[in-house]
Amino acid sequence: MSVTTNEPPQEATPSPAAALRSGSLGTADIAFFVVSAAAPLTVMAGVAPLAILLGGIGAPVGYLLAGITLAVFAVGFTTMSRHIKSGGAFYAYITRGLGRRVGIGAALLALIGYNGMEIGVYGLLGSTFKDTLRALAGTDVPWLPIALAGLLLIGYGGYRSIDFGAKVLGVLLLAETGILVLLAGGVLLKGGAHGLSAATFHPDHILVPGTAAVLAFAFAAFTGFESTVIYRREARDPERTVPRATYLAVGFLGLFYAFIVWVAIQAFGDAEVVAAAAKDPGGLFFTAISTYVGGWAADLMHVFIVTSVIASLLAFHNAINRYALALSEEGLLPARWGRIHPRHRSPYVAGVAQTVLGAAVVLAFWAAGADPYSQLLLWVNTPGMIGLLLLQLLAALAVPCYFRRVRHQEGALRTVVAPIVAAVLLATAIVLVITHIDLFTGASTTVNWILIATAPAVFAAGFPLAGWLRRKRPRVYAEFAAEPAEPADRADVAAPA
Repeated sequence: MSVTTNEPPQEATPSPAAALRSGSLGTADIAFFVVSAAAPLTVMAGVAPLAILLGGIGAPVGYLLAGITLAVFAVGFTTMSRHIKSGGAFYAYITRGLGRRVGIGAALLALIGYNGMEIGVYGLLGSTFKDTLRALAGTDVPWLPIALAGLLLIGYGGYRSIDFGAKVLGVLLLAETGILVLLAGGVLLKGGAHGLSAATFHPDHILVPGTAAVLAFAFAAFTGFESTVIYRREARDPERTVPRATYLAVGFLGLFYAFIVWVAIQAFGDAEVVAAAAKDPGGLFFTAISTYVGGWAADLMHVFIVTSVIASLLAFHNAINRYALALSEEGLLPARWGRIHPRHRSPYVAGVAQTVLGAAVVLAFWAAGADPYSQLLLWVNTPGMIGLLLLQLLAALAVPCYFRRVRHQEGALRTVVAPIVAAVLLATAIVLVITHIDLFTGASTTVNWILIATAPAVFAAGFPLAGWLRRKRPRVYAEFAAEPAEPADRADVAAPA
């Protein structure tokens, strides 16, 4: 009898040992997760040639502008992170600023957004692995076994401890950025095709019709950078490491993207690069590195694109697991999803659930005869990307609303000016992405409208859910994203209704 009566409390209230591994992650570790999620090598080799094709030699400036916009967003975002201790990141910030109904909609949007950004990438893993085997060994293999093997590999990585994941991502990130640095070194040492040029930064090459499309691609290239705050419970000195990691990630990505795209332009020459991108966009970077470094480096680039995709999958998987953990603690997801492995200190049940969901989506697309790249990747990724951009916009709007209601000593630049400027710029980015959606998907008008509508529909579903929770589960509703008051400097005990 004693065993039977003691078991439920043990499951409902984990022992102190069954908690996330606090103090595991430093600034660099968190930055590895964020930058790895962005998959720099995949973005450069796979997407940057299209940006050059559409925007000409001014394309690098688009990445700088996107980086500046998100750095402005990070000002208010990181300021609020010093006041919000929740592991729920976006939805917690939005709840505390804009109310529980909006926050619950944001929680659903975060789940769909992050899952969309990860699950679609299993199609990219299948297609890039196929391409790599074909290029290196002349072998053709089906994509489904590759994607399923990737699901198991990523599931195992999420099951292990967070510091294990950080070490893996550190190695993989070093590989993918290293090959791009190698390309840059080769081009710079040889002086490019016709000497190094700064024409990229001339207004005549920036203010062109294709710049809007380049900006849409550029904003998409930063997706996931805000996930730094998801790891605050596992960070060392989170009040410092989380903001530092956020700025480090945004700054690195913005400058690195712009620099590498400029290098690719120098490799072919200002007058020839657009024609080269039009002729073979997928091979642009491989041709460049073969020419300036050697064929062996192109072979390495093929391999490192695969590892870049794996790193992105692992980074998003860890972020999703921690969102699911937070929402299970809130009562919006099953309580068992909040179980933490006693040895690895990972939210392993949430990880298993995410892996099963990913497998179901991958198998459904395979059964329908879908293409792993043009349909599984693009059709699943695009709503996720739009969802995360909407979350960034809502978070920017939440910052001034939050600081209007609490006692604080933060300056107006951080709590009002920067967030409002960021909100305007992010709204512009969303419009650019939506109006150029065909560049991302290559799909029909009907499919594009469905993809565009998915994220707002999921967000809107949060409002009736909030009403149902308020009536049927009032305690869950009242405590959603709430934190204990801190009398010394806080006036907000709970989120506004």
